[in-house]
Amino acid sequence: MGACVSRECMRGDSAKLILFDGTLQEFSTPVKVWQILQNYPSSFVCNSDEMDFDDAVSAVSGNEELRSGQLYFVLPLTWLNHPLRAEEMAALAVKASSALTKSGGVRWVAGDGGNSKNIVVGVKTNVRGGRFTRNLSTIVE
Repeated sequence: MGACVSRECMRGDSAKLILFDGTLQEFSTPVKVWQILQNYPSSFVCNSDEMDFDDAVSAVSGNEELRSGQLYFVLPLTWLNHPLRAEEMAALAVKASSALTKSGGVRWVAGDGGNSKNIVVGVKTNVRGGRFTRNLSTIVE
């Protein structure tokens, strides 16, 4: 994007939660992790930004609120503190991509100084270098 400053944010200012079966739940009002875990007692919640290949998967604290614009996963307790293998990361990326695409994509906010543009695009999620990346389609203005 050249000299532009850019950031990516989730559409709708909601926290997004991907369940292990690939279902997406969105929360536009504050919700604490412990409230979610009441429905999934043999699971934990992790922040997608904290997930890397061969690093242990850690849980978000039960007293923490899900942050708007952030992507989270509900994973089985057997994955807690367990190094995330490439196959597992890829499977989670596919689930996230599918769920986000069904929800209408993400908004890409790009700007240089005071100029910014909101562009809704489709999402194709890949795993590169241990992180989730998204291939964004080009929109002609």
